[in-house]
Amino acid sequence: MKLDSAGLQVLTYEECMRLLPSRPIGRIVFTDRALPAVQPVNFCLDGQDIVIRTAAGSKLAAATRRAVVAFEVDDFDPEGRNGWSVTVVGYARVADDPTESARLERLPLTPWARGRDHFIVITAVEATGRRIQQPT
Repeated sequence: MKLDSAGLQVLTYEECMRLLPSRPIGRIVFTDRALPAVQPVNFCLDGQDIVIRTAAGSKLAAATRRAVVAFEVDDFDPEGRNGWSVTVVGYARVADDPTESARLERLPLTPWARGRDHFIVITAVEATGRRIQQPT
């Protein structure tokens, strides 16, 4: 087990990608008018790609076209003081091919709000993560 300088367990790419779908909500980090923006979203994995739904005219849809983004998911038990955090950096794109959109429509990704008819696909370039566990 590899530890970082703070004593946190460093997660492998494979473990990061395994943990990612275990939580229903993630946060996408993107640039909005030259400033960092963060938005919570529900998501699912399509192979190694992260898929989210948004409205066609949303600032998220506009900001993520062919952009580098970050995506973060975490889990923490405050009583046990155990948890993990995973961050993926990758390229976001709008799924504008009708065949791909039809396939993505069949994924188990139900939008929470109406009008979420566009898919954003994030192709992971790197995934990093840390785990903290208190000694038992």
